[in-house]
Amino acid sequence: MGRHVVRGLVSAGVRVRALTRSPAAAALPEEVETYQGDLRHPGTLDTALRGVESLYLFPVPETAREVVAAARQAGVRRIVVLSSSSVLDASEDNHSGAYHRAVERAVEESGIEWTFVRPDEFATNVLWKWGRSIREEAVARAPYGEARRVLVHEADVADVAVAALLENGHLGQAYVLTGPEAISQTEQVRTIAEAIGRPVAFEEITPDQAREVMGRVMPAPVVEMVLRYLADAVAHPPVPLDTVERITGRPARTFAQWAADHAADFGADRERADA
Repeated sequence: MGRHVVRGLVSAGVRVRALTRSPAAAALPEEVETYQGDLRHPGTLDTALRGVESLYLFPVPETAREVVAAARQAGVRRIVVLSSSSVLDASEDNHSGAYHRAVERAVEESGIEWTFVRPDEFATNVLWKWGRSIREEAVARAPYGEARRVLVHEADVADVAVAALLENGHLGQAYVLTGPEAISQTEQVRTIAEAIGRPVAFEEITPDQAREVMGRVMPAPVVEMVLRYLADAVAHPPVPLDTVERITGRPARTFAQWAADHAADFGADRERADA
């Protein structure tokens, strides 16, 4: 996300400063002022924030209030928050909603101008679900194969964030973003197979099997949230929204476009991925 936001701001011709924990590895465009810092350690931000007018804020709830206070002290006038559509779920067991809601509240209560960008499920989640198994086994495993999701391309989320940073018409707005289509998991696998130019099988597993696999890389509350979303999406698929098109003036990118953009991540040969 951050890299896409930086690229969009550079293309717009504005002065850009980027904060990263590893400046040497970031490989950002040479015109970008790159500073080392970490949102989990607000004391590392003072120099980077000096002279900044607008801030794109990645969500780190543990230190959000300290970071926002530092931004206000430095003179930041506008903050665009990368949030999540999960904040709309008021249930007490929604880990993601609570996580992002804490950051939104810290910004909203600061008195600084704000815009909340609330993407639904990122298409890039497919990479942690299936990237390795598709590369090594040409198979994707998941429960609820017919669960439909409105996966959003990370570049679309970045484009909306850039618009909110540069334009005045988005202040005080909370935008929920989706992809342009509700696409089932089995359809996602077929689309990836087309993008990489080789067959990929879909293997349906049970929720308990999925719970064991996902639990290796995700906290238990997040695993349960994902399984709940998938189960609900079989009978009640989400409806695509036109928010990306309304804000950027062009249609949201399809999952097929996302799969083509990430073909190399699934093991496609470089020549095909660049085609």
